[in-house]
Parts: sequence; structure tokens; C-alpha cells
Amino acid sequence: MARSRAALRAFLTSVLLFPLAACGARGEPGGASASSPAAAGFPYTVTNCGVTTTYEAPPRRAVTMNQHATEVLLALGLQDRMAGTAYLDDAVLPEFRDAYGRVKVLAKEYPSKEVLLGADPDFVYGGYESAFDEGAGRDRAGLERAGIATRLNVEYCTDGPVGLEQLRTEVREVARTFGVPERGERLLREEQRRIDGVRARLKGVSRPSVFVYDSGDASAFTAGGAGVGHQIVSLAGGENVFGDVDKAFGDVSWEQVIARRPEVVVIYDYGGTSVEAKKRRLLNDPALAGVPAIRDKRFAVLPLSSAVLGVRVADAVEDLARQLHPGAA
Repeated sequence: MARSRAALRAFLTSVLLFPLAACGARGEPGGASASSPAAAGFPYTVTNCGVTTTYEAPPRRAVTMNQHATEVLLALGLQDRMAGTAYLDDAVLPEFRDAYGRVKVLAKEYPSKEVLLGADPDFVYGGYESAFDEGAGRDRAGLERAGIATRLNVEYCTDGPVGLEQLRTEVREVARTFGVPERGERLLREEQRRIDGVRARLKGVSRPSVFVYDSGDASAFTAGGAGVGHQIVSLAGGENVFGDVDKAFGDVSWEQVIARRPEVVVIYDYGGTSVEAKKRRLLNDPALAGVPAIRDKRFAVLPLSSAVLGVRVADAVEDLARQLHPGAA
């Protein structure tokens, strides 16, 4: 892991040596002023989650909302093009800490419309659909009418399972939007190298059945087969017992959990309920006592920020593989 972190730090240092192309002025989404010289590779047109935007030049005042959106831009060395950020679930990764410290935090959670517009963004990048809540005045159509280009992480508009293909799409399109495609490719090569290393180390191991416990009391909120969390479990050498749920996340009954007899519980760590509190909820439920994972007290933990489509995918695969297969990974 230390070598992986060192390689990523070296990559981030190197990308900061490359100056960004000239950026567009405010006006039409992704637009540039008439007097601005054309940036290399522009105009660039991309369709993201049903919204088509033409960028005449790279954004220069981006606002990110949600951890994985923020960390994608930081991993691409774009902190100098960030006018603000909001809504972390966890601390940013150590290698991004200094860069993140130079970006203005607009709100602990989502900023109001007034605060968001007050940052004078030309691009807003949301990790979850909730970033673009219409009731709060942050809907994509309204921002586009105000001359602000937008992007939503593709995990929330992909028709079918989400995995490494969608990660490549997300990183490549964001890197291309900012005029730094070579940075995106380097980042993706490093992610793939680390994931391939896990695959090689786990070759031939038995794959335990896994129940992902996000939250829930009357029912269980779990990772279904349509999100990247499912792919992470698979790449880490497990089998998601609710992989047949056709959603990224979904509610299932405790009777279903009992019937599927998972061998490991993966707890998502975030928010106000601690991992220990979640473990107690499971261990103290007499109905679950016969479930192999509960009987054997076999738990693994992942931060929720690692279980979404972003630059932590390789981290999550390595981390979970070590917990599922301590003798092999």
C-alpha cells in the first residue's frame, strides 16, 4: 500500500507541472469569450446523464459536491481550477490533504443556491443525484440556464451494472472536459495496475458470500448488483448475496438476509451511526444468530466514500481483499 501511495503522490506532483489550457469566460455553459484563443482539443461536446454540453474551453471555476467528485478533480491536479467544494463523508485521502486545504469549503453539506451562485462557478460537479436537488434550486437545468455547466457522476444514470468501464468513462470525460486527458489516462493506468495486482494475488482462493450492511433496523439497506460496491466486492474476492437486486442500493428484509446465509458482513462506515453500533445491532438480534457471518463474528469495514464510483476504487478493492483474504491479499 505504501508503494501505491508513493506512486500516486509522484503522479500528482508530476501533473502539477503541466499548465492548464486557457479557460472559458462565463456566459453559455462551457463557453469562452469571443476574444479568447481556442484551447487545444476544444470545442468538446459530451453527453452526461442525458445533458449535452459543448465546452469551448476548460472550466476555470469548478464547484464540487460530494466526496468522490471532489477527489476526482484533486486526483487530476485541478485544485487551482476549483472555486469551492462541499459535502465530505470522510476526510479526504492523505495525498490530497494539502491541495484540498487550498479550496474554499462552501458548506458542510450541500450549499444553498445563494451560496453556490456566490462562488461564481462555471462548472458544478455532483457525485450524487441529490447534489442537483430541484427543490433547493440546484437542478441541472436551472444551473445551465444561468450559464453554469454541470456534471453528475455516471454511477447514478448508468443503465445496468456499474464497474470499471464506468470508472474509465467518468475519469476520461472529466479529464477531457478540463483539457488534461493525459492525466486521466495515467490515473486510470495506476488504478488498473493495483486492481490487477489484487486479482493475481487472489487467484484460486475460495470466495466467501458477503452481505453489505449500509444501515437499517426494520429492514436492511444493502448494496445491490447495479452499483460499483457490488463490483468492489467481486474484485476483492467475495460474492455479494444481494447481487440480484437491480439497484446500486436497496432495502431487503432480514428474512432474506437469514435465508441467504452470508459468511461475511461488510459494514459501510459513515454518518452518525458508528461501526460498533452497527455490529451490536446485528449481534444482538436473536433472529440473526444462526447466520454464519454473525455466528462467527466475521465483519469487514469499508468507508462509504470508498464504495462509490471515484478514485478510491483501487483502495477499496485492496482494503476489502485484505479483510476477506488475510492470508492471500
